[in-house]
Formats: sequence, structure tokens, C-alpha cells
Amino acid sequence: MNQSDILTRLLEEKVEFLLLQFTDIMGSIKTVEIPADKFGAALAGEVAFDGSALEGFHRTIESELLLKPDLETLRVSPPTAGETRTARLICDIHNLDHLPFEGCPRTRLKKVLQFYAEKGYTVFVAPEMEFFLFQRDTSGRPTTRTSDPGSYFDLVPMDKGEETRRRIVSELRAMGFVVEAGHHEIAPGQHEIDLKEGPALQTADVIATLRMITRAVASTQGLHATFMPKPVFGQDGSGMHLHILLMKGAKNAFEDSKGSYGLSKVAEHFIAGLLRHARGFSAVTNPLINSYKRLVPGFESPTHSVWSERNVNPLVRVPPIRGLQTRCELRNPDPSCNPYLSFAVVLRAGLEGILEDLDPGPPISKNIYRMSARERARFSIDPLPADLNEATLALKKDKLVQETLGPVIYKYLLEAQQAHWRDYSSHVHPWELEHYLAYY
Repeated sequence: MNQSDILTRLLEEKVEFLLLQFTDIMGSIKTVEIPADKFGAALAGEVAFDGSALEGFHRTIESELLLKPDLETLRVSPPTAGETRTARLICDIHNLDHLPFEGCPRTRLKKVLQFYAEKGYTVFVAPEMEFFLFQRDTSGRPTTRTSDPGSYFDLVPMDKGEETRRRIVSELRAMGFVVEAGHHEIAPGQHEIDLKEGPALQTADVIATLRMITRAVASTQGLHATFMPKPVFGQDGSGMHLHILLMKGAKNAFEDSKGSYGLSKVAEHFIAGLLRHARGFSAVTNPLINSYKRLVPGFESPTHSVWSERNVNPLVRVPPIRGLQTRCELRNPDPSCNPYLSFAVVLRAGLEGILEDLDPGPPISKNIYRMSARERARFSIDPLPADLNEATLALKKDKLVQETLGPVIYKYLLEAQQAHWRDYSSHVHPWELEHYLAYY
């Protein structure tokens, strides 16, 4: 639809407010709310906002930026008795001269997808979104308590968790998104929603929307939804596994019945690119200090750059299904990341593998945790960063990831994460008091 069509629809459906949404560099959703008499200006991309007030958008000379809505992302809320009717559009960030702003995460992803299009590829991604539903205290503050003792795929509802997850899925479906499945995850209070594969840009949009809807629905149920990767010590953390497939016309570019493991050379090269740059893009796909408390042995989370068909903890897993659904699954990203930037760096790494005919080596079926250092060296198995500081050092060495982020985002992301690490390192934590205070 064009601007005129959308304006007509908004007025016919009696929408009172149009929500212009975008993400800052750290992935937080931001919204500018537009009343009905300003819909025309909003659809034309003439709404400005103060970029200096948001993380990562500040510029020295000019702070004002424009919101350029992607008209294909229009979603109108279903009519509900007594509630104000709203609609939302996801926006790209432009400079005042209407040229794309280099610090816009969505624009960085679009640039990578353009590279794929020039090579004849279309990228599809299906994410598995994990999150926790926790109780609030008497003051409404979130806790890590849950009365939900359910585990993997448990069906019987123990508390509000299952009901809340179903409401989230219903909200997503009402907005036109396709949900493949929802189920309880391993840890108490942990849930997963799996989205159907879709074009990469649209899928990143859905992830941003899903996080917003999940928190809103949980709040109405008196719960707190968190996408923090590892909120509870000793329990499994939350990941955001990405199932990626490439199409070239009507053909799956990853599938080759005569190839090794039923995979095409394109698939093997793509996987090799992921393995080469996994350390470099970890600061983007796993952006928090807390992210690296999930990527530890014993919880089926990846700790090394390997690929496999059967191993329970590889960085890249190739599910057994073949044909049009042949895909690879990247398992280190977590749901706290900026989906646009994460997709951008991951897909750019895979594309380099294709363009340079990189070899991923043989798949590793042995338990990586039990392999000796000598065995790992023989297979050129590199460990993933152990903490955020190590991840930022790896990012500083990876020119491809830096170029994909662009100078504005790279500079801000690096400075912000290094500042977080310094602050974290200088604090005295409860663990230190428990172990040292009485003994030294």
C-alpha cells in the first residue's frame, strides 16, 4: 500500500494514534506516538526526534533525526471495547536531508541483505525465542521467583505461565505473525516461542515486536517477562537460536542430495564463515555481561566454534531435515541482542564464507567438553569468548564485523560495553562477600 491507501485505512478503522517504532543501538524499542491529525506527515517521513537523547544516536553537529516508516510493516490493533485504537509502523532512521542515518541498526541489516540480493539469494530466518516469566513483589518490582515448576514441554499449567504464553501467541497471531509453536522450556518459569521462517528483515521486525508484546501481556497478568540471558544461577539460560536458510529462486541453496551430509557447497561455505567470525560477532549477538554466564559447559549452550549434525552443544547445528527446509541453526545468540545488528553481522560472516569458498572442516560429533586441548587444537576448534571483555577484544580484531556495523555503531557499541565491563569489574558483588568477608 502507498501512503494514501494507509491513511485511508487508518481513518476508516478509526485509529486514534499511530506508533512510530524503531530500536536504538542496544536494541531497545523506542516509540513516537502520533495523533490522527498528523498521520499524513508521519507517513511521509517528516516526523523528527531528538537523536541526542537516545543511546548511540548522538552526533556532534546535529542531533535531530527523521523517522522514515516502512509502510509494509503496518499493523492495526484489533478493536477492543473501551480501548483506544492504535496502529504501528516500524521506521528507519534518516538524517534531516532524508538520507539514511549510518547509525540506524535496521539500515545496516538492509545493506547486508542487498549484498545477498546482488548474488541472487534471499535469506530466511526462523528464531526460537526463550524467556522467563517471573512474579512481582508487593511493590510491583520484578523478582526471580516463580510458582511454575514445569520443565521441558510440560503441558499441565502450574501457574499463570502457560496462560500468559498462550495470550502472547494470540496477540502475535492477531497482528498477522505466524507462530510455529510455543512450549515450556527446561528451567522453572522458562518458556519458548518459535516463529516461522520469514525474510530476514521482516523476522527482525517480528522479534522486536514479540519482545514488546511479551512484556506487555505478562504485565497484565501480574508477571514480569525477561529476556535476560541468565537470570538464575544453576538453571539453564535463555537463547535465541537462529535457523537460517538461503533461497536462490525457488531452490534451497543449502540443499544438495549428492553433497556431503546432503548439504551444498554453499551451505558448507556459509557455515565456515560463521565459524571464522563467531568470536568477532559475539559482542553483538551476546551483548551483555550476563550473556556469558549462559555460554558455559553443562547447560547445552555452545562454548566453542564447531558445527555438527548430532552434537548437543555445537555453535552451528544442521538439523536432519532436507529438501526445501534444509537449514543451519546458529545457537549462541541470546534474546537480549539487537536483532537487526545480530542478523547483519551473522549473515555478513556467512556471505564471506560463500564468497571466499571457506571450508568448515568435518562436523564434530564428540562431546566438546570432554575433548582434550590437543584434540581441539587438531580440529582447529576455537573457544567462544568467556566474558564480555574478551568479546570486545575479539570485536576489535574483526574488521568484517566492524565494517558491517559501520563506524557510528561500532564506536558506540564498543565504548558502551567497555564502560559496562569497567563498572561491573569495580563493584563488590555478593559472591565476594560470601566467600571472602569472614576469612580475610
